[in-house]
Amino acid sequence: MSVDRISNMLSSIKNASMTGNPFVEIPHSNVCEQIAEILKKKKFLENVKVFKEKGDSFKRLRLDIVYDNGVSRITDVKRISKPGRRIYKSSASFRKIAGGFGISVVSTSRGILSSDEAKKRKLGGEVICIVW
Repeated sequence: MSVDRISNMLSSIKNASMTGNPFVEIPHSNVCEQIAEILKKKKFLENVKVFKEKGDSFKRLRLDIVYDNGVSRITDVKRISKPGRRIYKSSASFRKIAGGFGISVVSTSRGILSSDEAKKRKLGGEVICIVW
């Protein structure tokens, strides 16, 4: 596993959706949970569950992936800001992703939001990833 938990989560989701797995389990972090909740709100994930197995000392996230007729709603996931290079955008520069079928996840001063919500609130911030 890599040190970057967000990249680890995104690649796990992408790999699971490409292979047809109904869910993926990853180590828990608050940022990953917030990103997963945004993906759930935008109907890319069906369920987000935080759990701790008996005998373990750490929490895990279970992310259930949404499938329509055997095809995942997640086509691709791309990490934009990386630990070595941060990418920031203003609210005016947010554009549609994949013709409006995708979303950007943005870390703002008001928390982690989708680009649609950040644009409504006129907040810019660090672009974490795009999902379509």
